[in-house]
Amino acid sequence: MLNQPYRWSRRALIASTFATQLRSQSIPVRAITKGPAFHWFGYYDKLQFDPTSRFALGCRGTFEHRLPTADTLEIGIVDTAQGDKWQTLGTTHAWSWHQTCMVQWLPGSRTEIIWNDRVDGQLVSHIADVRRGKRRTLPGPIYCLSPDARYALSTDFRRLYDVRPETGYAGVPDPRRDVAAPSDTGIWRMALDGSPPKLILPYAAALEHPLTHGGTWEKAKHWYNHLLLSPKGRRFVFLHRWRGPAEGTRFATRMFSANPDGTDLRVLDPYGKTSHFHWRDDRTLIVWADRPEAGEGWYLIDETSGEAQPFARREMPRNGHITYFKDGRWIVCDTGPDAARKQMVYVYDVDNRRVHEIGRFYSAPEYNGYWRCDTTPRISPDGTKVVFDSPHGGAGRQMYLASVSSLTG
Repeated sequence: MLNQPYRWSRRALIASTFATQLRSQSIPVRAITKGPAFHWFGYYDKLQFDPTSRFALGCRGTFEHRLPTADTLEIGIVDTAQGDKWQTLGTTHAWSWHQTCMVQWLPGSRTEIIWNDRVDGQLVSHIADVRRGKRRTLPGPIYCLSPDARYALSTDFRRLYDVRPETGYAGVPDPRRDVAAPSDTGIWRMALDGSPPKLILPYAAALEHPLTHGGTWEKAKHWYNHLLLSPKGRRFVFLHRWRGPAEGTRFATRMFSANPDGTDLRVLDPYGKTSHFHWRDDRTLIVWADRPEAGEGWYLIDETSGEAQPFARREMPRNGHITYFKDGRWIVCDTGPDAARKQMVYVYDVDNRRVHEIGRFYSAPEYNGYWRCDTTPRISPDGTKVVFDSPHGGAGRQMYLASVSSLTG
């Protein structure tokens, strides 16, 4: 069952702050990487930790504050139980500031990881065994993985670089950059046994579902981003975005869901401002959106019925990178920089409706735009460790670990 809707005024929601909801408790935080190189992981909905919650993946770079071109990024692992020792595992030439190269553990595996790369002008992905050193290459990139680690879904990273360089890959131009909504590229499904990727949802498919709540597609360019399969792999969701003269430098967004083979495409949020989201369970999503039910804020959306209800408006009034853990008992989230350029990382107690602040971390003004450093907190499988990216320590972007075991058990 979804939570019952809140019934306070919009003005009261805007006026509410974290200050009245925070619970003071010291949460230890330490840097698990250090300079002179820069380290970070990227997006929040990937498996950064192995199943033992000991080994954390990350990336190592040599520069900041410009877009990557042909630059090499190292892939590595941090042993959080042995002095946070870094070990390099490989390299990539296909990466972005916001999501790196999609490096992540294969679900359920203690030894295998996967990441994207550019080889001989083609986007590929590698699966490597971190213990035996063996590696194999797949004929396409990945975005998200199925829970059984049998297949991956991906979008067209060439197009992403053209429309949002902080999420796409340089070095492979989009051959359809002048086509508004191509019918021969979009979302691809690729078996991890090495079979060729199969197109399951072309960009043109989204336009078969007309706009229902204002806006226009006149002279607009369309793309897909933020693909995520449900915890049991029953369905997946993604964002359909477009930009034209009506949007200017911004873009509009709809959320869709579909079967893993691309069939039964549904519009979940048609109102144009869908942002961050995560699956609570195999049927329910938490989504930041601006909807007629209660304006802008967090909603729980039933993927089957489309029902949406406001969630934690007083406790969590700001957008952020959000993840459920401990079977929906807890949430880890963050915020963007406030007026003092501080980004908040926190965990939220769903049962008791309490926010527990991990900290507020300074992000200097030069971390902005394409090369901003979002904290994007990630949780360990046992629910006791939060790792986030931040430049606040003075050594550029690095990875930090917060121990939340005193809260989450």
